Amino acid sequence: MNQPSLSGFNLLTKPGGAVCNLDCSYCYYLEKEKLYGNTRNFQMSDETLEVFTRKYIHEQPGPEVTFVWQGGEPTLAGIDFFRKALSLQKKYGSGKVIHNSFQTNGVLLTGEWCSFFKDNNFLIGISIDGPEEIHDAYRINKGGTGTFAKVLQAIALLQKHGVEFNTLTVVNNLNAKRPLEVYNFLKQIGSRYIQFIPVVERISVNCSSTDLALVLPETKQEAVLTPWSVPALEFGKFLIAVFNEWVKNDVGKYFIQTFDAALANEAGIPAGVCVFNERCGNALAIEHNGDIYSCDHFVYPEYKIGNIHSGSLKKTILQPQQQKFGNDKYDRLPEVCKRCDVYHYCRGECPKNRFMRTSTGEDGLNYLCEGYKMFFRHARPYVEFMAGELRNNRPPANVMYHRINQSAGNRTASQ
Repeated sequence: MNQPSLSGFNLLTKPGGAVCNLDCSYCYYLEKEKLYGNTRNFQMSDETLEVFTRKYIHEQPGPEVTFVWQGGEPTLAGIDFFRKALSLQKKYGSGKVIHNSFQTNGVLLTGEWCSFFKDNNFLIGISIDGPEEIHDAYRINKGGTGTFAKVLQAIALLQKHGVEFNTLTVVNNLNAKRPLEVYNFLKQIGSRYIQFIPVVERISVNCSSTDLALVLPETKQEAVLTPWSVPALEFGKFLIAVFNEWVKNDVGKYFIQTFDAALANEAGIPAGVCVFNERCGNALAIEHNGDIYSCDHFVYPEYKIGNIHSGSLKKTILQPQQQKFGNDKYDRLPEVCKRCDVYHYCRGECPKNRFMRTSTGEDGLNYLCEGYKMFFRHARPYVEFMAGELRNNRPPANVMYHRINQSAGNRTASQ
């Protein structure tokens, strides 16, 4: 039997754990503080930061390393923490090219932060769900007040300082009904790189105040879908509406992660995002104290696989438990999914959403299945055309002219 090998991997780093200055209704990570019930200081220590930096750089197999800073809210760690992080990256760099990515709600960004990001080539992700009424429905601060105005100020600051940024939009039960309003707003504020993340969570019906309320897909507890979760078919319709506008006017000008992943899978190259890959397990999470979990969405005791202070990071990631976690993305997928005509696009999406049953009674069907089937079947002719253009060394943006000519031909034929 061949020994598993280590390809590139990411550790999504939580320098302040789950601590956040916001109280977003749909956040799946806020309650992770319960895993460290006796902890009063969630700040990653200098010792843990140094051990993590050294091992993460030295044990990456390739010439490039990307540090991904998340939360909670990473700005709460303070700008001096990240100055320290950069100093350690330089100390242990070993000639490798090092990148830094930083996901933030933007509320605490200042000119100082933005100058720091610009000077050190940070890529910033900003969370924003659409225009004010849509954004403020769920993205509120600890006092229950909407955060839209502060996020717009943060985006203006990033633009003023020339900081590269993308936007992350959580698609929920409200904004899913207003796809073009959301998409046009994101373009209006200057976002050229757009992620649409569907929120799907289930909450335990009977849990104590010390238990995690959001449940794993395999739970035996009684659980119900949260009210903010996006309905599957509405998510499919949302993607179709945005795709139709994008494929008509915006290919090559705006980059939408789900559409880019579909094109990559059609072209036979890596999708660039774990949920649309056949297997996963290379995007892990590291908590403030160095605890390592199988995935950012599986920060539960059952999926804790080690600690950065204990032994080799490579051995931690290659242990059978983590290898099984990554392989289960394909191995535990229902047979009907593997035979599906759009499987090569969706790859079963994220395992965290696989809590439904198929019509034949198999466990592990993705909650969003019907929505994804609707979207990928709609998008397939255009994606196939774009992949053909790529293979012939022509720009995929040609699809916009192909679509216009196709529409004109259909109108002529119907006259």
